[in-house]
Amino acid sequence: MTATVNIATHSGRQQLLEVIHRHGVIAYPTEAVWGLGCDPWSETAVETILALKQRPRAKGLILVAASVAQVGFLLDPLPMDLRERAAARWPGPVTCVIPDVKQQIPSWVKGDHESIAVRVSAHPLVQQLCQLAGKPLVSTSCNPAGQLPARTADQVRGYFPTGIDLLVAGALGDEEQPSSIIDITTGQILR
Repeated sequence: MTATVNIATHSGRQQLLEVIHRHGVIAYPTEAVWGLGCDPWSETAVETILALKQRPRAKGLILVAASVAQVGFLLDPLPMDLRERAAARWPGPVTCVIPDVKQQIPSWVKGDHESIAVRVSAHPLVQQLCQLAGKPLVSTSCNPAGQLPARTADQVRGYFPTGIDLLVAGALGDEEQPSSIIDITTGQILR
């Protein structure tokens, strides 16, 4: 059984950091559904998530951040109008696909894309996770490919009785649907 932690406690925060630093996978509530997350710079952890979800590496994954400043390294190389277009949508349930101009995100996160999908969350728990980690985290819906995303901790455990190192206790946000996705270069709504 996957351990559940409360990151409001010191021991919970320590467990979370240990899992992230040792290339583990966490499950946590987001704005609308439960998500799977890890350190995006850990190929081992990302490959674990892809295997759990049975998701092709080519599709890529989303990064979630605590603040616009936390993804400033991705926004700074962009023209001002694109930076403003992304920042105007955050924090909130909008994922922006932005060009990875300086190729700062590993291919195992971007998949077959030259861009990266990024969301700055308004969910306090997600913000706290990213603040504790000191960086954006991978965020993908907690479900095997083709299944509905988990909306409860019990569904998370049902989908993934093994493979998740830590389940972060908390409540979902108020959104009914996972984040919308927009390409900030074209303005096209992708989801």
